[in-house]
Amino acid sequence: MASVNKVILVGNCGRDPEIRYLPSGQAVANISIATSSRRKDKNSGETIEDTQWHRVTFYDRLAEIAGEYVKKGRPLYVEGRLKYGKYTDKDGIEKNTVDIIATEMQLLGGREGMGGPDEEGGGGYGGGRPARSAAPSGGGQGGGYARPAAAPQRSAPAAKPAPAAGSGFDDMDDDIPF
Repeated sequence: MASVNKVILVGNCGRDPEIRYLPSGQAVANISIATSSRRKDKNSGETIEDTQWHRVTFYDRLAEIAGEYVKKGRPLYVEGRLKYGKYTDKDGIEKNTVDIIATEMQLLGGREGMGGPDEEGGGGYGGGRPARSAAPSGGGQGGGYARPAAAPQRSAPAAKPAPAAGSGFDDMDDDIPF
């Protein structure tokens, strides 16, 4: 039976990315993303906002892109997988961690501070498409393979199909109101 481990987050970056390089030369960037939900309290009727903080890790080319374009407060779309871990703090207490290992990222909002108007309307890297990178197979702790982010591509306009012979619609292209 197949299994799925997929996370999608849309939220705001809580801090500038921290970029480091592993001895293998692999780039790693860490950020935190805040997501919020709102609900009304049953008793008082007031709106309660619940904010959750998520630790996100990027690898390879996606880490370099995040380091260059992601800033504190920037809205982001991130896809990835959950990774659970444990560590022992300085007092000897075992702590559990939950990280999102990002496989895709999309910068949301405008291109403020990016040196020009937003020509494509979507904002962000990849011409409105998410930047993609495979997560390393080594559990996110170095090693492994990740393919570089896809280069932005512009698709050519679709060619018009030739009208059927004798259809009588050849000259009607100019008369269609939409």
